[in-house]
Amino acid sequence: MANIRGVAIITKRKNVEAKAAATKIAGMLGAKGVKAFAVSPLKIKGCDTLEPGKVKDSVDLVFAIGGDGTTLKAFRTIPGDLPLLSINVGGHRGILSEVYAENMESAIKGIIDGRGFYDSRIRIHAVAGRAAFPPALNEILLTRADLSRTPTISIKLMGDEIRHRMDGIVVSTPTGSTGHNLSLGGPVLHEGMSCLILTPIAPVNKMPQLVIPVEEIVVKSSHKSHLIIDGQESFVVEAGREVRISRHALGVKFLRLQKKGMRQLAKLGF
Repeated sequence: MANIRGVAIITKRKNVEAKAAATKIAGMLGAKGVKAFAVSPLKIKGCDTLEPGKVKDSVDLVFAIGGDGTTLKAFRTIPGDLPLLSINVGGHRGILSEVYAENMESAIKGIIDGRGFYDSRIRIHAVAGRAAFPPALNEILLTRADLSRTPTISIKLMGDEIRHRMDGIVVSTPTGSTGHNLSLGGPVLHEGMSCLILTPIAPVNKMPQLVIPVEEIVVKSSHKSHLIIDGQESFVVEAGREVRISRHALGVKFLRLQKKGMRQLAKLGF
């Protein structure tokens, strides 16, 4: 790794434990001659505050302190080509995390000393007409808005069309295979693979999960739907409107310290 001139810090919102860790980390970085910045609306005593749009101009690295939700949001906040270290403080299992509270100090020392490597992941995004939605690292979920009616959902992929009555569909990346996809009985994939998973939600006629190449998928529902990005941002899609889901031009980069195989399995309790 090249010399680090600055680090931007993002934390889990309104979490006292995460904010305390951010203050501690900023002090550690400062003692090593690395400038720390708080990404607005976060404020850290003794640190300058950066607006999200200015992050790339001032730093080489981002620390996301919280749980997986904080990491997912951070990647939608910062430019995709900035590497990110995910630190699990105040989160739950931290499937995306590399560092925990107990090894935080030694990890940061290692990073400043030049250890670490980048772990690249794909993202996907959706477009409906002229509306372009934020990129997703985990998944894009299309689900019915009216819980009393089951829509017919059309899925066009690789020159074929599938039409089924179902509550919705999840399109997941390998990173997101441990999210909604797993909860719905889908497979866990190695995060470095280049493919997508289609997981139907409560299909009236049995439909399997599909693992397919990373190609455009066109989804259309006969009823008004909610389109949800990484379980965090929700948008309304009107009945009959085509939603085109494809690989986003920018992936993301995690900063890692230790090489692991199926790194998700231990965090899932296997």
